[in-house]
Amino acid sequence: MTTPPDDRTFRREMATAYRSGWHFIDLATAIPHNGDSLMVTVFGEPVVVARDEDDDVRAYRLLRRPRGAPQPVRCAIRYGMIFVNLDQRDHRLVEPDTPVMRTISATPRSA
Repeated sequence: MTTPPDDRTFRREMATAYRSGWHFIDLATAIPHNGDSLMVTVFGEPVVVARDEDDDVRAYRLLRRPRGAPQPVRCAIRYGMIFVNLDQRDHRLVEPDTPVMRTISATPRSA
């Protein structure tokens, strides 16, 4: 007979196995107009999905800290469905790779 996992083990498994991917929230028709919002709970974390004035859909994790601003969550709309990614490793800003301009001297064949 196996014993049930303790709370720390369960949280660690949830974080590694389930939070590190894209999760379906609802259809994009659930928030059709500017200013509409939708609050859902994803793996025990409250997430607000809202449509702003520019008709973009954004998602925020609600934190229970005093004076804490909502933390942005990656959000994508594919095929009319809203997906969010709770993995914080994906939220780091990545600098685009700028190609290094090198000067190559070439000698013509006739020289």
